[in-house]
Amino acid sequence: MEKRARGFWPLTIFFAIFVLFLYGPTLTIGILSFQGPTGGLTFPMRGVSLFWFKDLFQEQAVGDIWGAFRRSFALGLLVMAITVAVSVMAGLAFRKRFLGAGLLFYLTIASLVIPSILISLGVGLIFSQLGFKVHWATSGLGAQLTWTLPFGLLIMFAVFNRFDKSYEEAARDQGATAWQTLWHVVIPIIAPSLLGVALFGFTLSYDEFARTLLTAGSYNTLPLEIFGMTTNVTTPVIYALGTLTTLFSFLIIGFFLFTLWVMARRRARLGSDAGKGV
Repeated sequence: MEKRARGFWPLTIFFAIFVLFLYGPTLTIGILSFQGPTGGLTFPMRGVSLFWFKDLFQEQAVGDIWGAFRRSFALGLLVMAITVAVSVMAGLAFRKRFLGAGLLFYLTIASLVIPSILISLGVGLIFSQLGFKVHWATSGLGAQLTWTLPFGLLIMFAVFNRFDKSYEEAARDQGATAWQTLWHVVIPIIAPSLLGVALFGFTLSYDEFARTLLTAGSYNTLPLEIFGMTTNVTTPVIYALGTLTTLFSFLIIGFFLFTLWVMARRRARLGSDAGKGV
């Protein structure tokens, strides 16, 4: 017990310092966003108010904050939908060996180790050379998919490696077609994992900066807009924006967790009804 006690406190202190460095900057921004009307970008606080949150909803002299937010939100939804769909199809395809499977897998994963700025530069150059318009919904979408699809694929690999094929065999024995088996058996079982892929896809897209930098065209996404504001905004309004975007991210995570909880409750209820012979 004494040895355990001696090792407990150093680990606790180390973890506390880690959490402080991890969340300290975000907490500091949250505090400074409540500066008074005469407050600046640093401590000490000059009063406490919601002035800068109100100012955020007024017409800004620089940038297009809410337009950038709408673009990031729309792009995140697109990336999320495509990532989920392609990851499921790829996971199903890789359950069986086919010619070039290994090469295709490593090519997909390679985009994770290539510097993001090079991906952004390459995608932007390809679109320009082919005569296509560099735009957040086209080249920006493609660049972000090189970031989200590998994560979705890896998650689906883990899911299908543990998937019991006897469920599919039972469905086919009952006369179900391949599509019916997929929709009524496979998808419901892997649904929690699909929500995880969806959350990965949306949050990685919503926060992505480097891969969007040279592929967004003339319209900024929210991370690009915030980066631009750091060079010309000298009031705590940028902190208010950071606080709201952080809260929005937590809201999205909470929504997905709530959905998982509802699904777990529903599955438990169905299992209970089946056990009672209902």
